[in-house]
Amino acid sequence: MTNIKLQTFDLPSFAHQIHQHSVGFDRMFEELNRTFANSRSDGNYPPHNIIRIDDTHYVVEIAVAGFAEDELDVELKDRLLTVKGQKAQSAEAGAEPEYLHKGIATRNFERNFTLMENVEVRAATVKNGVLAIALELVIPEEKKPKKVAVKSRGEKQFLND
Repeated sequence: MTNIKLQTFDLPSFAHQIHQHSVGFDRMFEELNRTFANSRSDGNYPPHNIIRIDDTHYVVEIAVAGFAEDELDVELKDRLLTVKGQKAQSAEAGAEPEYLHKGIATRNFERNFTLMENVEVRAATVKNGVLAIALELVIPEEKKPKKVAVKSRGEKQFLND
């Protein structure tokens, strides 16, 4: 009889180890993906997309059909991007129409996204029921790659010559 031992695979730890030893791997996209997987407290509501425009520009799209601009709140604090949708309560009793079928969910929500260091929110716009949040990875000058001149040297010269 063969014994099989099942073990859980810790993907975030494994991905972190790969990041430490990889070259040219897009850490921001991977960190966003990992964060989204851990932020499913209310299922997948509202649904969202993550779009990479290029190496430093990203867009998070969130389906917000039924929400007005003033019912949406986007906030960035300590690398935590929080998007809230809060339906305004109607002042008049009975102002809510009688729905025969209500397939468009408009319940209140809050979604959190942990952003990588040096990511800035550039804009948030709503069009056709989709909230688009533009993000940019701003690399500080001291962290940008630098060219190093290559010089030939004689036999007895040292690197600091």
